[in-house]
Amino acid sequence: MSEIKTVQDFLSALEDLDIDRALTYAAPEIVYQNVPLPAVRGLKAFERTLRLMGRYGTGFEARVHNIAANGPVVLTERTDVLQAGAWKAEFWVCGTFQVENEKIVLWRDYFDWATLLTASARGGLTALASAVATRMRAPR
Repeated sequence: MSEIKTVQDFLSALEDLDIDRALTYAAPEIVYQNVPLPAVRGLKAFERTLRLMGRYGTGFEARVHNIAANGPVVLTERTDVLQAGAWKAEFWVCGTFQVENEKIVLWRDYFDWATLLTASARGGLTALASAVATRMRAPR
């Protein structure tokens, strides 16, 4: 399996919210980091992080715009879509993955915090407007 295919299959498992399947692509020594937040190190910590995200998230999409590999390093340029109930946020992400023996040993994402916060606020306002519209249409 190519390094690119490993990353694509991993992201696909996350999109399916299939954490058990996603974990099959992670090496025991995986390092996961959303820069500049602290890194999560090791499979157990990574699993806890994914399960926590899965507990609150109801949807995830990784729209990959560009993907390239140089040996074991795979770079992705994508738009991630996070969803929790009626709230949804779409934002640009650049990801670096390092794959060894078909397992991801490093996943580091970079994104613009201002864009994420704006998308989060927009998602919150959209969810609020939808809830208000639904309530106003409900019979009394």
